[in-house]
Amino acid sequence: MTRDVTSLIRPATIAVIGASATKRAQGNAVIDNLLSRNCKSRIIPVHRSAGEIEGLSAVASIEALPEGVDLAIASVPAAAASETARALEARGVKSAIFFAAGFTAEESAAFRALATTSRMNIHGPNCMGLINLNDGLFLYPATTSSKIRPGKVAFIAQSGSAAITLMNSAEFGISKIVTVGSEFQLTAVDYMEWLATDPETTAIGVVLEAIQDPEAFAHAARSIFANGKALVVLKVGNSEVGSAATLAHTGSMTSDVDTYRLYFEANGIATVEDYDELNAALEILSRHGHRPGAKKLAIVGISGGQTALACDIASAAGLELATFSDTAIARIREVSPGTLAQNPVDFGSVTDEAARDITGTVKAILADDGVDMLAVVQDSQAGLHPKSLESYTTPIDAYCRSALEAAKPIVAISATSEEIHPEIRAKFESHGIPIVSGLREGIVGMRALASPRPRTSVKTPEAEARKARARALIEREVRSGRSQLTAESCLEILAAYNIPAARSLVVRDAAEAETRSAEIAFPLAVKVASKDIAHRSELGGVMLGVTDMEGLKAAIARIRENVASAAPKAVIDGFELQQEIRGDLEAVAGFVASPPFGVKIMAGTGGTLVELIGDLAMGLAPLSAEEAEALIASTKLGTRLNGYRNLIAKTDTRPLAELIANLSLVARDLGDHITSCDLNPIMIRAGSGKLSTVDVLMTVK
Repeated sequence: MTRDVTSLIRPATIAVIGASATKRAQGNAVIDNLLSRNCKSRIIPVHRSAGEIEGLSAVASIEALPEGVDLAIASVPAAAASETARALEARGVKSAIFFAAGFTAEESAAFRALATTSRMNIHGPNCMGLINLNDGLFLYPATTSSKIRPGKVAFIAQSGSAAITLMNSAEFGISKIVTVGSEFQLTAVDYMEWLATDPETTAIGVVLEAIQDPEAFAHAARSIFANGKALVVLKVGNSEVGSAATLAHTGSMTSDVDTYRLYFEANGIATVEDYDELNAALEILSRHGHRPGAKKLAIVGISGGQTALACDIASAAGLELATFSDTAIARIREVSPGTLAQNPVDFGSVTDEAARDITGTVKAILADDGVDMLAVVQDSQAGLHPKSLESYTTPIDAYCRSALEAAKPIVAISATSEEIHPEIRAKFESHGIPIVSGLREGIVGMRALASPRPRTSVKTPEAEARKARARALIEREVRSGRSQLTAESCLEILAAYNIPAARSLVVRDAAEAETRSAEIAFPLAVKVASKDIAHRSELGGVMLGVTDMEGLKAAIARIRENVASAAPKAVIDGFELQQEIRGDLEAVAGFVASPPFGVKIMAGTGGTLVELIGDLAMGLAPLSAEEAEALIASTKLGTRLNGYRNLIAKTDTRPLAELIANLSLVARDLGDHITSCDLNPIMIRAGSGKLSTVDVLMTVK
């Protein structure tokens, strides 16, 4: 449950602990910031001996503070943080900001424990406080950039330096800047929920290193979207390897970087990769807001080279270049007969300005149902020669006229990262067209407009009953000391979730195999059954092509020998007799638990070379069959199933997509019990796509 942070963002009374009467301290910086901006809040310095600080009457102790203080700025050393917090809470202060860093392990543990249980809101520590520009409240312990101005963009960061970077570079107006620091109690989520209903904020940027509570973060994102506001996230620290390898192949091929990416996609949260992209995205979002599902981009400009490069960047960024309709093409040819009526449109290819109607062309493009948004590539650098600036006036004015009736987003992008010429910026912005520096930054910023819709999942009573039965089965096996589910249990779970698998049974020895082999017709695949062996084929624990009883006995004997040689400590529980199934293609599907985010689903090319080939696509459970089909299409397996170079017949991917979707329900329901799962190989028949799971491995806690 989130906390109400109104007393931090709009405090009527502010106590400042740590200001000095004789020297410059952090507390003094906060007071100076407040006074210099005509703060309307009552400010009360706390100092044991000084009667007055910065012209303000001081009180001698926390205990001497008046009733009802909204916020305390606690500029105290780390060693004094816990004691100060207890005194503030005892006095009834509603919230406190702690700037301190450099905690020892013991001090950190004590302060974190206190913050967790405190009724008082605790912001920080190791932070730079917050700024409410709309109300002139600079609860910030340093000098701020003179560039920042009030506006509609809010910014939350775990890093104080990120806030400094934004203040020094943002061209847009800012409503709130919040640096949450180490998040001992309050987190970015608390402020996201508050900003979701803030009438002075339309777009929110978040810079974070980690998410403590993914469910709460997703809820806050949904609140932002539900209130018609935009959200974009910059996740830092993506270079370090996250998830530890698991027994399953699929688990060893993923990381926390994958998990965060899938989490943001599943929750419809737009992401960027650096500060410049974040600035561009916030500039664009503050003007146009989110347009879920809008990803078809049209590009125009007066330079063929620049528009071509913009197309390259758009494709790499995952945006779809729009294909103009016949109606749009005809209209473009009519109003601008000298231009090629295709995306991108290069107005510079026509030297006779009378032969091109930029405004009419742009209107024709925006009227096309196959176009969701328009990028205008236009050199707008501050260093433009006056003659160049003069020559660009005609196209810029035409773009601005186009925007007067436009219902779709138009974004102006200067081709390089140089500062924008102030006259050009003023002209575009006065017509509601955001302008950003840098082709990549602008294109990625436009991608943020097209943030996908968050996924939803519905659970039925029947599904809940199925989950309960499967959980009971798993718990029985765990009580027996197993780290892997038996083949029988795996097959029972697959059957419950409608996942096709080859018929099989487990026998203790050759004698039992002889009496029960008739239950499964030859030819057979024979496999060792052992809780000590994960991947059976790697140590000779699988024999194929067993066609008769003599062959069956020989296969069991050979497997015993191979296991004794390769894994002498492994206990053989029995032997799995499986109907041998052959297919034209081998697929792999599986999942790995990725707490606290959920479970990652993976699918791609399977077989014994699965890790070497490395053909996997991922999604966060649960997935619909349609989402699973998109997953398959993104793999080399999907390319082959589509009839690549006639190597196999074009094959229906729906059966595999349904298997993956059903497996994702297993992951959703049982991912807290089954830590990893491999279905490998899944044999697929060319053409029909009919399939069957041949081998399954499920590891448990």
